[in-house]
Formats: sequence, C-alpha cells, structure tokens
Amino acid sequence: MTAGATREEASYVLPPAKAWLYAALVAAWLLTGIMGHDPWKPDEAENFGLVYSIIRGGSWVVPMLAGEPALEVPPLYHLTAALAAQLAGGWLPLHDAARLATPFYLAIALVFVKLAGRRLLGRTEGWLAIIALIGCVGLLVRAHLMVPETALLAGLAIALHGFALAQQRPLPGGLLLGIGTGIGFLATGALTPLAMAAAALLLPAAFAEWRSRAYATALAVALLAAAPLIALWPVALYQHSPPLFQRWLDTEVLATLPGLSGANPLGHIGFLARTLVWAAWPVLPMAAWTLWHGRAQALAQPAVQIGLALLAGLLVFLAFMPGTGEGEVLPLLLPLTLLAVAGLHTLRRGAAAFLDWFGIMTFGLFAALLWMGWLNLLTGHPAFLTARSRYLRAGVPLEFDALDMVIGIAITLGWIAFVWRVGLGNRRAVINWAAGITLVWILAMALLLPWVNGFKSYRQVALELKAQLPARHGCIASRGLAEAPRAMFHYFGGILTQRLEIKPGAQCELLLVQSPRELPPGSQWKKVWEGARPLERGERFRLYRRTAG
Repeated sequence: MTAGATREEASYVLPPAKAWLYAALVAAWLLTGIMGHDPWKPDEAENFGLVYSIIRGGSWVVPMLAGEPALEVPPLYHLTAALAAQLAGGWLPLHDAARLATPFYLAIALVFVKLAGRRLLGRTEGWLAIIALIGCVGLLVRAHLMVPETALLAGLAIALHGFALAQQRPLPGGLLLGIGTGIGFLATGALTPLAMAAAALLLPAAFAEWRSRAYATALAVALLAAAPLIALWPVALYQHSPPLFQRWLDTEVLATLPGLSGANPLGHIGFLARTLVWAAWPVLPMAAWTLWHGRAQALAQPAVQIGLALLAGLLVFLAFMPGTGEGEVLPLLLPLTLLAVAGLHTLRRGAAAFLDWFGIMTFGLFAALLWMGWLNLLTGHPAFLTARSRYLRAGVPLEFDALDMVIGIAITLGWIAFVWRVGLGNRRAVINWAAGITLVWILAMALLLPWVNGFKSYRQVALELKAQLPARHGCIASRGLAEAPRAMFHYFGGILTQRLEIKPGAQCELLLVQSPRELPPGSQWKKVWEGARPLERGERFRLYRRTAG
C-alpha cells in the first residue's frame, strides 16, 4: 500500500510481552547516566550550587549561588533535589543523590504523556507517545542532568492530560490543567502560565467544539487550582525581601512579555527553528507530515487541536524570552510528539521504512565509533585514529573496567536482538529510533563516563586552587568568575569570593581571575597559580596575591 498504514495497524493491540519490553527500554533510557559523575558544566554545576546552598541551611525562598541570591527560576526543582540529597545522601555522593530529582520528574512527565496519548489517540498510542518522546535527540543529555526543565516537562505533561480530559471530564481535567500549570511555574517561571493561558484561549477561538460549557468549567477549575500554586513562591519572596521580589518581577517576568522584553522575536524564532531541526528529530518531520497529509481531517482531531494550541502558545512567549537557550526548547517536544503520533499511522510505508533504516544505520555507526574511540583511548589502536585523537587522549586517562566492557557488549547485543524482533509497521521506525538512541547513551556512559566526567567536572581544578591558598588567609576577590565555577569552587573547595563586579571596593589579599588570556590586574599583584579543566582552552583561572608594595 502507498497510502500508509492499514486500519488494522491503526487499531493494533499491544501484547503484554511487548509492553514489558517497552517499559524496560524506557527504564534503561531514564536511569542510565544519573549516577557516577560530578555536576557538569555549565548548567548542572550552577543548579547544584543552588541545591547545595539549601542543603547547608540556606533559605528555600531565596536560593543562593556561592553566597549570592539567584532568582532566575523559582525553587521547586532545587528544593526537590535538596530533599533527595538529604534522604539518599548517606548512601550516595551528595550530587548524585540530588540528581535523583531528575528521573523523579521525568517519570511523572512520561506517565502523563502516556495517559494523554492513550486518551486522545487510542489505547496503545500512549506507549508510542512515550517512546517517540524519549527518541528526541535534544532531550537525551538534558534529561539526565540536574536541570529544572525536567520539572517543567512534568508540569506541562500533567497540564496536557488535563486538556485531554477537559471536555468529557471537566472537573479532573481542570484540576490537572491547573496543577500542571502551577508546577510548571514553580519549576521555571512565567513561561508555563503564559503559554497555558494562550493555548486555553486559542482552542475555543480556533475550533468550535471547544466552545462548550464543559470546557469553560474546566478552565474555571484550572484557574482555581493554579492560582495558589503560582502565588505561593512570589508571596513568600515578597515577604522575605520586597527589593528581591521587584528584581525578580522586572527581570524574570516582565522581561518575558511581548513589548516589554526588548528582545527581537524574529531572531529568537530563527534560533528556535534551527535548534528544533536537530533537537526535535524525529518527531518534527512526523508532526509536519500529520499537518500536511491530513489537513482538514487532521485539524478535526482533538490531539492535533491541543498540540497546535500548546505549540503556538509556547512559541509566542519563547520568542520573547531573553537569552533563549537549548534547554528552553524542550517544552516544544511535548506538543510536537502529540502531533507526530497523531499521524504516524498515515505515514507512507516508504517514508517509515527510510526512517527505520536511517535510524538503525545511524546508531549502529555511532555505536561502532564509540567502541573504536574507547579502544583507542585505552590502547592507542586502531592506529588510524591515533593522530586524530591525540588531543582527546591528552585529557583524563581512561582506565580499563571489565564490568563496563561487559555492559557495553550486552547492550550492543541486546540492541541487535531488539531491532530484529520489533516487527513491521510504522511503529517500528519510532521504536527502533528510541532503541538506537538508548543504545548510544548507555554505551557512552558505560565506556566513556570517567573520561567525559574528567573534562566536564570542576573537581580537579577546584582542589588545585584550594591547595594554593595559604592556610590562613583573608577574603578572596574575583573578577570574571562565571556561575558554574563559583558554585563548584564552593562545593569542592569551600571557596567563596567577593566579586568585584558586585563589590568593586573589596580589599582582599587574594584575587581570582577567570579569562581566556592573561590580563595582569596590576603591578601590585603577583600570580601564584594558573589552572583549567582538562582539554579546556577558553576558560582559565589565575590566582594572584597582593604584594607588599
């Protein structure tokens, strides 16, 4: 057939054995890489700095980063990570225990994506929605780091299920929509309530079936449920410090509003488009197919209507957010996944077969490269890689670990067996893609984690810096010191600095400068140490001591 999948395939019933197999795939993707490494630069190091301040008795209302207030996002994720660290810190390193907040929130997100997919698209499409989401390239690394976007995804997924229930079951639907919106706000700030409000209004404006009493009831319930959650932290912040509240309001709320942000929306939309091309692969082309192939028929599906409204609401406000980064595009993966799964059964057989073949070949090649890279870092062979890898091999030495090798072999053979047994149909392309990306991630973590950790961690440079400090010294001033090293110098070395950008009159015996090239601070300063993370060329640290003269 050339028109796509048959009706029988669209109504396919998932056997229990395959459900367990898919659950194992999702669990392997979710849990791999959570343990066994330091906080990585830049975002994870910064976020753990906030968690560390809470663990050490700091305020939950105003998390601190190396002694300074940090108000970029509300503290829900950091509070959860601090609680995880308190509960599991006796068995795990503190940062590994704190990172357990990430799979906690992602598990919530995946459960509600499954529920929404099942409600909107059919009984077996819930699993397919999860698998399509974990296959997204842009989600892979950040989904295993200590970043608040994981809590944002949980909130958005809960709200997505609320939309799915809103017309048939307005009370629970509205409650979930409001709770999800509140969690999203407490995770990363104003984006979620603004985008949800826009999506909630777009649905009845664009589609007549949403102009119903049931939907209006759901929105009223959502407003009542969301309001106390959204008000909780801002009210506490205002009571704690009105100036800090005003600073947060000006820089993190008003700066995201169209007309007030001062941002160039066209430039940000261009950034989002370029990022989504790779970060949203493979759901982006499948979502585009859903909209193109079905057109009027696709727009009649509630799943497509909700996906489009949420996508538009997020894009409107992401375009005006100052400093949009790769992490901020992750929310777009949820509506794109919903749109992709909605039209997957209509995808032409040839396109599905090509995507399947492309995924197997791509991840098979990446797996082979990982094995060769691991062998080269250990032995210097194969010889043709030695010259090209000389720079990488100059970093942290990689030691042989038999258990890691066995895990690598097992996951490679398991992937071959998995893709062999998945079966036919359009689902095969999505499932095999997710299996391939999981293979590459597990292989990278099993074979190369100590090596990657060596140049993504600040531990060694922090300990080197600490060793250069006099046993008894006064304050340490700093210039140009970024948030990530400030947080990690505090954690690994107990080092706090007085930033000259904040306290220009600080008179300290020592001065720590971060800059790519040496810029001597003056004749009264003598350099006593210089260091950097392994393989780092642009980020260097220099310690100076004030001379008698």
